[in-house]
Amino acid sequence: MAYAAVLLDAYGTLVELDDPFVRLRESLRRHIGVDVAPADAERAFRAEMAFYSEECQVGADAESLAGLKAECARIILSELGIEADEGVAARMLTDAVAFRAFPDAGSLLAGLELAGVPVAVVSNWDYSLRGTLAGLGLEFDAIVTCGETGVRKPDPRIFLEALGRLGVAPADALHIGDRDGTDGVGARAAGIDVRIVDRTGAVPGQDTIAALTDVLGLL
Repeated sequence: MAYAAVLLDAYGTLVELDDPFVRLRESLRRHIGVDVAPADAERAFRAEMAFYSEECQVGADAESLAGLKAECARIILSELGIEADEGVAARMLTDAVAFRAFPDAGSLLAGLELAGVPVAVVSNWDYSLRGTLAGLGLEFDAIVTCGETGVRKPDPRIFLEALGRLGVAPADALHIGDRDGTDGVGARAAGIDVRIVDRTGAVPGQDTIAALTDVLGLL
């Protein structure tokens, strides 16, 4: 085999948000009784996503994650000029955020299991990622997040932490992600081969794959 282990990014690689802008509008109507325009909902949600992307390592446990979510909810409401108490805002955000697995994720994991190749997730996500992935029926040998380690991609240490848990050397591993600036840069710095999944075909190249199942042909 060319690789003894596979590392996978989570968001954008294994999972995506489930109609977040539509869900946000519905959640605002349900919990706060306001109707916002689609463009405003998208703007507010993207502001929240940008904030979360920079602060996800804060969510190391239930208490700190609750604080992070409260700030995320405040950002959405502030963008929309809406006031609501913290409890209502938290429920609004919880209903607005849901994830779904990409169709090729399950097929990849089944193929890797059949081949006997261990798999770890390496993600800039808070500590709740385990529950999110388990709820989608996705299981892994290890899950390493910035919320747990305090280290964010592209720092190579988060990749090395995952490999340490699998007992695999960097030269024997392959990392799959959707962003070269975080996944590619970090994995290469750790001495790990990389492929960037691009389901749109917009970024052709020898280090790009069109679907997660393409990984099986690299083993």
